[in-house]
Amino acid sequence: MTTHAVRSTVQRSQALLALLSRELAIQPRTEAKRRKQATVADLTTGPKKPRSTVLTETEEAIIDAFRRHTLLPLDDCLYAIQPRIPHR
Repeated sequence: MTTHAVRSTVQRSQALLALLSRELAIQPRTEAKRRKQATVADLTTGPKKPRSTVLTETEEAIIDAFRRHTLLPLDDCLYAIQPRIPHR
């Protein structure tokens, strides 16, 4: 695992991969990958399009529309909608 500072150093460095990887105690493959990245921030992991494991897409869309329409905080939306959500 590399820190923000190490990733920044890798991206700015003009040194050879082998030398820098030895100096920073990281794998050359990791260093090469970090040099290609546009940012030093951690990359996201997980599904590209997260979805509920409990609700259908239609139910999610209804809840999302309700929240956008009412502008209620999430907890208040939950209390208002929870009795109408089918339990599986």
